[in-house]
Amino acid sequence: MSEAETTLSTEGLFAQTVAGPRLLGSRCACCGTAYFPRSEYCHNPECEESDMQDAEFGPRGRLWSVTTQGYQPPAPVVSPEPYTPYAVGFIDLHDHPLRVVGRLQTDSPEEVEVGCEVELILASLGKDAEGRDVISWQFKPVENA
Repeated sequence: MSEAETTLSTEGLFAQTVAGPRLLGSRCACCGTAYFPRSEYCHNPECEESDMQDAEFGPRGRLWSVTTQGYQPPAPVVSPEPYTPYAVGFIDLHDHPLRVVGRLQTDSPEEVEVGCEVELILASLGKDAEGRDVISWQFKPVENA
């Protein structure tokens, strides 16, 4: 798929890197607290000096909580008709003490189990008004993990 056929859901939140898809955030060099999305300041009350550095997060985590999105998302995504509900989860990332929310890529939202291993992917959420795929971060359950 060419860049002309796609658009990003939001600039600056995720990227395809040499190591694979990553979420783009920040980490305080003083206390180590991680933030997604990026933060200009450290909000840790125990931190003595805010020293924010860019950081990349992912790709693996464990599903902490899951629900089914029963209503159509707002623009910029134009959902296909009829609308099909999908799974959304909170994921505890393995490489950082960070919990993030993301859409779960699965054909059976009701079968996704809390505690399963998931992997960060970049995939289409749907189409925009111009017919381009709207790309965002998602998580895909990892089989046999």
